Amino acid sequence: MSAASTSPVREAELGGWRYPRTLPSLPESHHTVAVPRGVSFWRKALAFAGPGYMVAVGYMDPGNWATDLAGGARFGYTLLSVILISNLMAILLQALSLKLGIVTGRDLAQACRDHYSRPVSFVLWVLCEIAIAACDLAEVIGSAIALNLLLGVPLVWGVCLTALDVLLILLLQHKGFRYLEAFVIALVASIGVCFGVELLMARPDVAAVVQGLVPRAQIVSNPAMLYIAIGILGATVMPHNLYLHSSIVQTRKVLPDAGAKREAIRFATLDSTVALLFAFFINAAILILAAATFHQSGHQDVADIGDAYRLLTPLLGTTLASTLFAVALLASGQNSTITGTLAGQIVMEGFLNIRLPAWLRRLITRLIAIVPAVIVTALYGERGAGSLLILSQVILSLQLSFAVVPLVWFTGQRKKMGEFANSRLLSGAAWTVALVIICLNAWLLIGTFRDWLA
Repeated sequence: MSAASTSPVREAELGGWRYPRTLPSLPESHHTVAVPRGVSFWRKALAFAGPGYMVAVGYMDPGNWATDLAGGARFGYTLLSVILISNLMAILLQALSLKLGIVTGRDLAQACRDHYSRPVSFVLWVLCEIAIAACDLAEVIGSAIALNLLLGVPLVWGVCLTALDVLLILLLQHKGFRYLEAFVIALVASIGVCFGVELLMARPDVAAVVQGLVPRAQIVSNPAMLYIAIGILGATVMPHNLYLHSSIVQTRKVLPDAGAKREAIRFATLDSTVALLFAFFINAAILILAAATFHQSGHQDVADIGDAYRLLTPLLGTTLASTLFAVALLASGQNSTITGTLAGQIVMEGFLNIRLPAWLRRLITRLIAIVPAVIVTALYGERGAGSLLILSQVILSLQLSFAVVPLVWFTGQRKKMGEFANSRLLSGAAWTVALVIICLNAWLLIGTFRDWLA
């Protein structure tokens, strides 16, 4: 029985379903961005541009770097197809996520709390927090490594410095959500410029790149390749970003009529798709750089970000290569901590309906990631941190099913979505994606346990 049907509080009718009347998702920014009416296509598109890039940040975070570097160095261009397939999955799932938020006025976490019993919602919240902790761990360690490479800051102190992003979020969000979006987009653009220059210097084999976009059976049959592939999947189709997108898309003040919602879905999907295609370029560029530079030169054991940084200068013949790499890593880490912290707030408020001061919510989210990162970097240094980056992405992939299945289920329900419910074709594609994710994760777990028992 759904929580909504048993709650004694007054209910509101939203999107054809009845919900307990609670504060809106991300209340301090809800409906704060006006949507102009009667303007050109491009002005309308600009009004909706922003949330997609904040979501895309999670698809190019330091966790992606670890898996992409390892995949490119060990297997050349072969795993490019995994990045492409993962990105197509992400485009589909993020489109469903934003549609859920626009149509129902609820984010994914709130929808789970409305629909499932309290014990089930609590379990889903715990699993999501584990995923966010794994993601934040990757982002914190990535930023710390970048500070160490650029400025010589010790890793432990670099991890602690990443807590300052809480203050930055509070400052920018207080000025307006558009300021936060603009800051994120600026960092995304800087990452793109850095890797564009890196690829020009690396001069990859274009024919091999095109061949790498075609899936191969050995990706599934080779256990080592499968481990990295599922890590790429976890780093690309990130579970907490589904919660994030369903919330921040509601910062746009969309009228409640069906026509306005349909228009909002169309422009928000355009924003999301373009942003995620840009994220695909970043992820592909990292793997291509590793394949062209490390795999081709015989450095196939490169998996740590620090090793990649140190080898780029001698292999490409210029210190600019290493500097651009570290600058892009720092921008990626800082960008990802901002959106990861927002996702933590949305998940906590959505599942538990707990309203704490903004600074306290975000500080709690940061500490969940910072404490284990400090312990690992203090005990094992950069090597341990690098291994932890890849493991964190596999954890993300294992959590994916628990976010994807509710999302696909909710957006396919006519009772909840009304005329905006998924068509049979769209539902079939979405459930196929969910099934692929579940099967790949099961394969990985079986292989992992088999190795432990051997």
